[in-house]
Amino acid sequence: MTIDIQNISPAEKQNWLQHAIAPRPIAFASTIDKAGNVNLSPFSFFNLFSSNPPVVIFSPARRARDNSTKHTLQNILEVPEVVINICDYDMVQQVSLSSCEFSKDTDEFIKAGFTKEASTLIKPPLVKEAKVKMECKVLEVKSLGENGGAGQLVIAEVLLMHVDESILGADGKIDQRKLHHVARMGGNWYCVVNENNLFEVDKPNTQLGIGVDVLPKGVRDSKILTGNNLGQLSNVHEFPVIDPAYDDERLKNIIQYYSVSPAEMENELHVYAKELLNAGKIYEAWQVLLTGENL
Repeated sequence: MTIDIQNISPAEKQNWLQHAIAPRPIAFASTIDKAGNVNLSPFSFFNLFSSNPPVVIFSPARRARDNSTKHTLQNILEVPEVVINICDYDMVQQVSLSSCEFSKDTDEFIKAGFTKEASTLIKPPLVKEAKVKMECKVLEVKSLGENGGAGQLVIAEVLLMHVDESILGADGKIDQRKLHHVARMGGNWYCVVNENNLFEVDKPNTQLGIGVDVLPKGVRDSKILTGNNLGQLSNVHEFPVIDPAYDDERLKNIIQYYSVSPAEMENELHVYAKELLNAGKIYEAWQVLLTGENL
């Protein structure tokens, strides 16, 4: 199915794009106007774009249905400061409530049941209940258009972060397992980050992975190993060799039992290697596969 994104309504564009481009972190933005009226609203068109200088961008886009602008944007154009409070699972229902289109003079802190806390460097208040809060000065507001649905990019520099000690690990840094981020999907769908759905992927840095293209052909063309498995095997920094000291009873049994059928043996070796890779045992998986390749 191909979607001609240029020739569908703004609402349809929003539906297709927001379901496909997800999950999106939520900027829970607190702002203030010249008269001192505070606004609090969530935005899922948000991310980190630079660490030095520390710059985040979020977009209080024009409403698709009537082309009106949001109070957050109006406030920032008057007072170019914003607190980005990070939404987590403990506050997601209240955050959603704050997104109601209350009148300009309504204080969403009160409506959604959040507590104001004075910022250190800027005028808009912090959300006390948020475990991470960032005081930001707005560098630029860049309009992407004047039609309904057009993004209005708020480019902001982080001046100060406030981090609740309850989410810190033994190293004094944020422990990803303790901060249960919430992110937006399409429609009414959200997702939560917790230990049940977290996993680690070894990140290549200065050392280069060998690449899928240099894997043995039998491994590269495997009907058992997935693209993820091939990526794991290819992320080693030098091509592995058979370790004569490697001792694996299951490997011995596979070779002995399937010695009369090379095709079945390869299949069983790949099944075993896949199990090892899924358990994060890259070295062991390579030993199994190299043994099969050298028989």
